[in-house]
Amino acid sequence: MKIYLDVCCLNRPFDDSTQDRIRLESEAILTILERCLLGNWSLVISEITEAEIDRIPNNDRKQKVRSLLLIHREYRMVDTSIEKRAKEIQKLTVKAYDALHIACAEKSKVDIFLTTDDSLLNKVSRNRHALKVRLENPLKWLTEVISQ
Repeated sequence: MKIYLDVCCLNRPFDDSTQDRIRLESEAILTILERCLLGNWSLVISEITEAEIDRIPNNDRKQKVRSLLLIHREYRMVDTSIEKRAKEIQKLTVKAYDALHIACAEKSKVDIFLTTDDSLLNKVSRNRHALKVRLENPLKWLTEVISQ
């Protein structure tokens, strides 16, 4: 199974886990990453993932998030077809970075794109028919997968 985690997900394990939602999402993401590390699933990252991580102002956090990328199995460069598709996705009121992530995930033919960004999930839920990849919250998705 090919999985794309956006930078919100990659940051989540380093957020304040005193809130139940953050703690549970962190545990789900760490479980997903562990399965990728063990070879059960495959983590896909992109040039846009690295670019967005580079924008993290806290250097300690930036290095911690970057260290999670070491287990990736596939790396997607942004090309003109991805840029074109991202512009189409932006018409759905999706922000530029999010649209590039989605376009990279589509081009990589991932099985699931995971994000903790509720705003993004709400926008794409109204436009699922226009996307070639499923987007989901990592906790909800992992619960679904391990229940099968």
